[in-house]
Amino acid sequence: METRSLIDFSNKDLRKLIIPLVVEQLLAITVGLADSMMVACVGEAAVSAVSLVDSVNVLLQNAFAALATGGAVVAGQYLGRRQTEKANHSAQQLMLFMGELAVVITAALYILRNFILHVVFGAIAPDVAAYANTYFLIVEASTFFLAIYSAGAALFRVMGNSGISMRVSLVMNAVNVVGNAVLIFGFHRGVEGVAIPTLISRIVAAVGMVVLLHRPSLVLHLDKHFSFRHEKLIIGNILRIGVPNGIEGSMFQLGKIMLLSVVTVFGTASVAANAISSTIANFQCLAPLSIGLGVVTVVSQCVGAGDYTKARYYTRKLIKWGYASMLAVNLLIFLLMPLLLRIYGLSAEATAYAKIILWTHGGFGILIWPLAFELPQALRAAGDTRFTMLASSISMWTFRVILGVIFARVLNLGVLGIWFAMYVDWVVRAACFVIRYRGHRWEKKALKE
Repeated sequence: METRSLIDFSNKDLRKLIIPLVVEQLLAITVGLADSMMVACVGEAAVSAVSLVDSVNVLLQNAFAALATGGAVVAGQYLGRRQTEKANHSAQQLMLFMGELAVVITAALYILRNFILHVVFGAIAPDVAAYANTYFLIVEASTFFLAIYSAGAALFRVMGNSGISMRVSLVMNAVNVVGNAVLIFGFHRGVEGVAIPTLISRIVAAVGMVVLLHRPSLVLHLDKHFSFRHEKLIIGNILRIGVPNGIEGSMFQLGKIMLLSVVTVFGTASVAANAISSTIANFQCLAPLSIGLGVVTVVSQCVGAGDYTKARYYTRKLIKWGYASMLAVNLLIFLLMPLLLRIYGLSAEATAYAKIILWTHGGFGILIWPLAFELPQALRAAGDTRFTMLASSISMWTFRVILGVIFARVLNLGVLGIWFAMYVDWVVRAACFVIRYRGHRWEKKALKE
């Protein structure tokens, strides 16, 4: 989608933007499932080790993705203003900032390795600790490449060229899956058979993004001679918009990790039901989540052009698309639910829990999810990231975490209480964002000159 004299996205433009985003998110989930099944062939200790270390990796992945998206908003708003030179500078500054941040984080991870493995993860079995150490040493070397890939993907999405990020994601995930299969089944390796393909796939993805972004024909591209000079104004805007976005993403994942420890006390059936439900729930929300990424592209350009009427128009339009897709996908999952749960071979108790969770998650999702998670993407695209961070974080810690513990332990709702509290969190978020959107304060949060 090329920028125009007037910001205008046809239905064809929007489909061209969103469909690759849906495919990309679908790839991430399905490849994650394939990875987990192959790791299971190594043994329970390996599964536990990879799961523990990946709790840190998912936290980093979400933080980088959120920070990169926030930084790409800066480039999107410059595109809306037709300031292509500043848009290009912001793209280069985002890549520079993400790379420098990743180097610092990588160093910190290796310095704190023993603390993470033996204090944060607690008293784990010796074989699990040995596997975790091996996996950690290899995978954390990919942190820099993950950051560069995240920045590149965010820049392609904000240009409206989500097809490129989808294809790079496809290559990255293919390298990962094939590498896992070869090393685990062909060479009978342990966790290094999972870790090495992850490292290689992220290197391939990062290099691919950098090479593609050097094409001068792109609206946003990297100069042939990359500058390591920091531009104070642009970095300031990236920090102002990107950092709250990154903190919000990190807080969200941290809250989920904390609640996992609450679920484990309720027994095997609850843990199994929670794990399987979480996997299927990802598919329930996949389409509106992808549409929400498209909202960032569209609204950031509208805001950059100063056209808040169109920003509101496209926000409403894409939220309607989100509701329609949420309804369609969940109706399909409801129909397939008996088959899906039978595949996992759960106990009768775990199956009963999973059914309640998935029916309520899908039902509340159809009613609330797009307003709770798609609408704030429009506010973030306008630069109103501080409000979304505060509203999301306060709601999550108050309702999802604290209320979740009360529902689960005090009211004896067990694992169901964790999920019921999450729905309360959704309602509160939706109310906060609707009220904010209906006002005009978010319209004053655009880039600082």
